[in-house]
Amino acid sequence: MEQLFPGALIRRERLRRSWSQEGLCSGICAVSYLSKIEQGKAEASPEILRLLFARLELPWHDDEAFLQRAGELTERCYEAIFCCDEPALDGLRKELAAAAERMTDSPCALDAAILQGFFSRQPIGEELEPFLDLRQLALQRLLQSRDEEAMRLYPCAYVSLMAGIGAYEQGGSDAAALQYLRRACEMAAEEGQVRIMLLARLYMGNCYCNRVDLKNMDAQYRVARRLAQALGDKETLQIIRYNTASAQLEAGRCGEAYRYFTSVEQPSLMDLHKLAICCEKLGRREEALDALNRADAMETDYPDLPLARQMCSLVRFRLEHADYFRSPEYGQTLLEVFDQCRKKLPIGYASFHLPWVLEWYTASRQYRAAYELLLDFPVKPAIK
Repeated sequence: MEQLFPGALIRRERLRRSWSQEGLCSGICAVSYLSKIEQGKAEASPEILRLLFARLELPWHDDEAFLQRAGELTERCYEAIFCCDEPALDGLRKELAAAAERMTDSPCALDAAILQGFFSRQPIGEELEPFLDLRQLALQRLLQSRDEEAMRLYPCAYVSLMAGIGAYEQGGSDAAALQYLRRACEMAAEEGQVRIMLLARLYMGNCYCNRVDLKNMDAQYRVARRLAQALGDKETLQIIRYNTASAQLEAGRCGEAYRYFTSVEQPSLMDLHKLAICCEKLGRREEALDALNRADAMETDYPDLPLARQMCSLVRFRLEHADYFRSPEYGQTLLEVFDQCRKKLPIGYASFHLPWVLEWYTASRQYRAAYELLLDFPVKPAIK
């Protein structure tokens, strides 16, 4: 399809100038031939394209050396994307940005558009979709959160993984997320995609973590841990340790969670938030307040710092007000945090706060609100 794309550019520019087909192609080609080029029914020769673009005063880069370099760059980008090779993608993003202007005015325009859309997490215009090949269109559908279509178009480990992660983060059906992730793991084994196997196991563990299903969570994280150790992926190992301790905290195993969060050498803001809750539940009030004070003093680039600080403020309010669950101020802040977690963050953050929301609804005799929330909430964690 990409070789037919120049015709769409020619037609768009011709109409913008209010030129007739006869006026544009005079001395270059027959009107009938131009019509087929514009409709995508014929592939124009490089010479005809150069003449048409020159008459429209549009740049067009199609020299062989440039196209070879651009083609190699796009294939390296696709390879890194479909292998989840984040280090390679960081460098390729800069290479693509440097070459994008020329690529946009070349036969590589669609690759440039869809890859730039991938890096910016924005789908390209729907008017370009008829010209996309299956791989390009699958990426477009992922960017549009149309995961099932992406899988039908281009079934592979990466697409299944992204569909699973999307279902997990959006708080839809856990069953759907797990189905996609299991399939991603199977396909990754067939394709030899170790990084995708790791991520699929990690997110399966995350799904069970949200459910506070410690047995299945541990089973998935055990495999993910071995893969991460083999790949030297310290960041994933840290995520597994943090999520495991958070799930233990939700399950009431506060002592185990406390031992982890007190062992972190350079705790993050969220580590201190969880440590404060561990101490709250263990009756270590002063230690909890100390953790919150350290969190308040911390300078961090946490993605949504105001929301994180609100989470900490809820813990502080509970520590400083014995009858917090009867306070309208506490309830308002709690519901605001809960709503923002559902909108902005993976569903696990809202799931973590759900027991306190239900506690507040019950204390304020909003039983119907509590019942409707339980019916509506996509994850059913253990409620203590």
